Amino acid sequence: MRKQRDLIDILLMIIGKDPGFRLDSNLKSQSGRLHISGAPSPSYSLATSFGFNVTANTAFYAGDKNVTNLSSVLISPLYTFNQQFALPIQFSIWLKNNKYLIVGDWRFLRYPEDTYGIGGLSYEGDTVKVNYDYIRVYSFLLKTIATNFYAGIGYEIDNHWNIEQTNVPANTQTVIDKYGYTHSSVSSGPAIDLLYDSRKNSINPEAGSTYANVVLRQNFTALGSNGNWGSLLIDLRKFFRLNDHTNNILAIWSYNWLTTNGKAPYLDLPSTGWDTYGNTGRGYVQSRFRSPNMVDLEAEYRFGVLNNGLIGWVVFGNVQSFSEYPSNRFEALQPGIGTGIRIKFNKFSKTNLCFDWGWGLHGSNGAFVNLGEVF
Repeated sequence: MRKQRDLIDILLMIIGKDPGFRLDSNLKSQSGRLHISGAPSPSYSLATSFGFNVTANTAFYAGDKNVTNLSSVLISPLYTFNQQFALPIQFSIWLKNNKYLIVGDWRFLRYPEDTYGIGGLSYEGDTVKVNYDYIRVYSFLLKTIATNFYAGIGYEIDNHWNIEQTNVPANTQTVIDKYGYTHSSVSSGPAIDLLYDSRKNSINPEAGSTYANVVLRQNFTALGSNGNWGSLLIDLRKFFRLNDHTNNILAIWSYNWLTTNGKAPYLDLPSTGWDTYGNTGRGYVQSRFRSPNMVDLEAEYRFGVLNNGLIGWVVFGNVQSFSEYPSNRFEALQPGIGTGIRIKFNKFSKTNLCFDWGWGLHGSNGAFVNLGEVF
């Protein structure tokens, strides 16, 4: 195998430095060693337009790497030309010998955006611009039950305030009005989390690994929620090597987000691109589809371009479906396809810079950027 290279090596060579001290033998990271990937950069997405962000990904082993998974913490503050500000913090911290797992999805958003009604049959003529402030705090503690199998409890809070519909003509009832418009909303409740995870590296999963996560959440008015309602999240991922002679990977992802009872606030309904890392439905703008029930299936083929691991490529396809309201019937499919480049940012944590372009129906298309694999 050729010596592995990443962007840090290339930058060192550009400025005349020898990257030889960053030995490939160090790829066998010791416990406690930090591998930090991060840089300020311009950004673009269909939902945010152009902006500026600083993305930092910290990877480390909290114990012996042979029996402890790679932990990761991602922080990515963003400011856009659409006057959106976002501060997401996501982490998966595996304690020594994988005995416990701490998971979090925390974020603060000041986020004007377009929303398009409810269901898979919504169309762009239903567009309503909505401004709001938002805090999400999802925190979980899981314990090992058996090899690669974990169970635990957590708490999830979604708090939206200063919700305002803008540019709505007088005497017009929007889709949000019909569903139930409020100037603020809170969803608050405990959750049960069951997890099977054989990945050793969640930033860039290896072939043969499997991930299956089921989260059952129930919100209660007694805990500050606007209503009593519940949800079920089923997140399944499998990574295959189709040829023993290459490191190419076929990755499959099924993401299913369902309302089990009650009525969720409009902005807490399952929606395109509102998974933890904002990646479902590439080819469509975030929030393009929204309803009480969402099912999503994605596939991606990942293959190397350079033998030194610096450049890779992907092709992907996905299909979503959203239930209609109030019938809860699934009546339409929203497919997407795309391709993208992978640039190795940090060879030790195997962190890639991911630049994708996706296409959906009715001329929908755009760029999608990640630090770390999409799933």
